[in-house]
Amino acid sequence: MLGFTRYVTRTGPAKATFVGGLRKARERRSGFNPHGQLVKALKADIAFRTGGSYLSGVVDLVKERWKPLYGTVSAGAKTYLTSLGDPEQVGLAQTRDALASVGPLVVKINPHFGLRYEDGRREAVRLHFDEAPPTAEATTAMLHLMARHMDQILPNADPVLVDLRRGEVHRLDPSAKPADIETWLAGEAAAFTAMWSTTAA
Repeated sequence: MLGFTRYVTRTGPAKATFVGGLRKARERRSGFNPHGQLVKALKADIAFRTGGSYLSGVVDLVKERWKPLYGTVSAGAKTYLTSLGDPEQVGLAQTRDALASVGPLVVKINPHFGLRYEDGRREAVRLHFDEAPPTAEATTAMLHLMARHMDQILPNADPVLVDLRRGEVHRLDPSAKPADIETWLAGEAAAFTAMWSTTAA
């Protein structure tokens, strides 16, 4: 999902360049995730209601090269944690990954975690770590795909995208038309598939 939603934000030749890079990374089996420990720390603070102590401590646990990144992202993560309100009123919920058919493309939908509030609300949360905020296109694509498969991911939950560096929460635009988004994504997926095949030739 991350690769596809990053693809839809690009225009012109940058799309083909991006797809070529993805294909090379797949062939090299590269793709180390530097954010894994931060996600665990955020989930621990939610689960154990520790108010950000895990997020504070994780900066000292990572290798020196990752400390600047973790220092920046953990600050935003604490802002997000505070925005959840009373720690006693929210806890983690188990999510499941889903496979989405987007035109000719199969996209894996994989939120980072789920939330369950005391008032019965549920949220499936995907985190955005990039330096730049998520674009409108990426946000729309990600939230739409999560919403479309929420029965598998976390029934009766709302999809949420969290811009972790800034601690900002993005939700579905209620005025958006799902049918229009589907048409747009199907076209993007067809172009993505064609470019992927071209880079393989």
